Amino acid sequence: MKLLIENLEKSYGEKQVLKKASFTFQKGKIYGLLGRNGAGKTTLFNCISGETKYESGSVSIMCEGQAAKEIDYRKVGYVFSDPVIPEFLTGYEFLKFYIDINKDKIENLLTIDEYFDIIKIKNEDRYRLMKGYSHGMKNKMQMVCLLITQPPVILLDEPLTSFDVVVALEIKNLLKKMKSEHIIIFSTHILQLATDLCDEILVLNNCILEEVDSEILKSAEFEEKIMEILKEGGND
Repeated sequence: MKLLIENLEKSYGEKQVLKKASFTFQKGKIYGLLGRNGAGKTTLFNCISGETKYESGSVSIMCEGQAAKEIDYRKVGYVFSDPVIPEFLTGYEFLKFYIDINKDKIENLLTIDEYFDIIKIKNEDRYRLMKGYSHGMKNKMQMVCLLITQPPVILLDEPLTSFDVVVALEIKNLLKKMKSEHIIIFSTHILQLATDLCDEILVLNNCILEEVDSEILKSAEFEEKIMEILKEGGND
């Protein structure tokens, strides 16, 4: 399976954010997306997920032995940097509801408590309104939705920054296990996280999406070289 981004263009008023952005993502890899604040990383994710309409270009999926087809946005899982969850429900109510409405998509279903155990939500918190959850706990609830439905394409917009060290490590290990059957794209400002978790690195800089040479990723001067690439990039 491949995710094809071809000549994507997106502007907000007079400010161009994406300029002929093109890349082919392959199943079985975790891709790191780096860029300065305001470079357009979230905009790219929004275009892939259908949250934002782009002016020109295409986003398509190519399965083995088949022609490329326009992406079905229902097959994209998106973990937002600012969690989007129904805060009027308890954690348990939310997972029960989410499982009920996605039953036809779920394989190897676990119990609700087993999912809570994976993301380390304490028993007493499972029955509290999510309105009272911390930012990190809300982010965990987004992550567990991916573990339940396991969509083919997974977009992660700065998801691990609010986790403690132990849970972040557990989530990283889960993503590594999931990558064989998924396309995972990971947006982060943390260079060390990119080198630890990602198989390939992309940089979004001055509206252009470009791949970082694999030799740079392996080099001791990785951070210095990435900073050099980004030093002329724009800010918000």
